[in-house]
Amino acid sequence: MSVYELKPRFQSLLRPLTARLHAAGATANQVTVFACVVSVALGILLTALPGRPELFLLIPVWLFLRMAFNAIDGMLAREFGQKSRLGAYLNELTDVLSDAALYLPFAVLPGSSPWLVGIIIVLSIVSEMAGVLGATVGSTRRYDGPMGKSDRAFVFGLIALLVGLDVPMATAFDWIWAAVAVLVLATIVNRVQKGLATGGNP
Repeated sequence: MSVYELKPRFQSLLRPLTARLHAAGATANQVTVFACVVSVALGILLTALPGRPELFLLIPVWLFLRMAFNAIDGMLAREFGQKSRLGAYLNELTDVLSDAALYLPFAVLPGSSPWLVGIIIVLSIVSEMAGVLGATVGSTRRYDGPMGKSDRAFVFGLIALLVGLDVPMATAFDWIWAAVAVLVLATIVNRVQKGLATGGNP
């Protein structure tokens, strides 16, 4: 079970807004790039100001909005004839860049291990690569869990909320990061196995 499985219901709620954005002239690629720029800017801001934990309250808000933007850019591409090869590249590359930028501030929190957060960032990139590679072996783009992009957004959003509310987290960080890393590693294995099992090439 993954948070990603809730995406169709979320898209249905956003469909009227997507139609209005299309009518206003917005494109899928513009939405994709905008979401990435905001993610990177927020990540840099929080990394530069580790002594302001209240600013971490911005992360769960933005992660929710970013999820909405990700759904909107996909619907603009599919439902309004805006699919493009550039859009395919932007969609995947901006996702991993945004994730890395938004996870980075957690590395500088008191009691947090930069190494473990760094491992999560690297494994997250590999996880998304494993998902994309499904299409190269005759399968589809894999979104399997247990710790896909949407699941990571939920976990990091929850932790950011607790940090922003000044809940003591220092002694728990190493355990949390280790668990997330293991689950992302399991996700990589799962996506590779599912891709091979459903692919058409040997």
